[in-house]
Amino acid sequence: MAKEVMKRIIVSIPVLIGVMLIVFLMLNVIPGDPISVMMKEHVKPEVVERLTKEMGLNDPVMVRFFRYLWDALHGDFGISYKLNRPVSELITNAFPYTLKLAVLAALVAWVIGIPAGILSAIKQNTVIDRLFMGISLAGVSMPVFWAALLFQYCFSYKLKLLPVSGADSWKSYILPAIVLGWSAAGTIARLTRSNLLEILQEDFIRTARAKGMRESGVIISHAFKNALLPVVTVMAIQVASLLSGAVITESVFAIPGIGRLAVDSISSRDMPLLQGTVLFTTVLIIAGNLIADILYSLIDPRIRMEE
Repeated sequence: MAKEVMKRIIVSIPVLIGVMLIVFLMLNVIPGDPISVMMKEHVKPEVVERLTKEMGLNDPVMVRFFRYLWDALHGDFGISYKLNRPVSELITNAFPYTLKLAVLAALVAWVIGIPAGILSAIKQNTVIDRLFMGISLAGVSMPVFWAALLFQYCFSYKLKLLPVSGADSWKSYILPAIVLGWSAAGTIARLTRSNLLEILQEDFIRTARAKGMRESGVIISHAFKNALLPVVTVMAIQVASLLSGAVITESVFAIPGIGRLAVDSISSRDMPLLQGTVLFTTVLIIAGNLIADILYSLIDPRIRMEE
């Protein structure tokens, strides 16, 4: 297991470097002057020229990239052009907000998605099945920004039950967590249902029933355990995606997390900040996939035997 994890980490290093290179090159193609972002529009040409030289922005692209890569390996992701603060500090301050939102959204997804998928499989082609699958389909299909605006209008503007935006109290996270978790719950519910229906047709399920085992025991002890493998994989990847920053949700609900930080860096062409957020999110997604593979092998002993 340790050997396999180390192998995956080594393979992930070129991926990180490739992502950094692509983002770096794309940002250098986009028109705009980062010095103007820092100094605002009323800046003298000689000041722009002097700062450009001091910051090394007139060096060749690959020279700047390898300099950035070297600094990043030492934990230095540069200084934000707009905010004039270390990028690592800004990401560290923003991540707790994203972490709270991601954890709550994941809980919403799991608490709703897994039971809904199980009940839909047990009550196949009934009203309950169609109801749960209809709600799941709506969660997967509806754009996040539209669901966010709809929930804000209903629960904040009309009913005045919850804050419309911000992150001042735990109540502020309820609406964004539901909005973000709804889509993930729909995916989990549909995947759980389809896997469970497939497992329920296997011979060992019929054998368990023939031995007189109660239906609830057959579902929980045998069917669900075997149907859980792909669901756990999707759940781990979803958590990694949520941790990497729910861009639209954080923007609509004005939560100062990683996603909103990335949006602000794009609008202001803040290259160091955008590069830092992209690199950070890439690391989280790679870590999520690695954790999913580890859970895969822990749940299914056959995978460990193949290794």
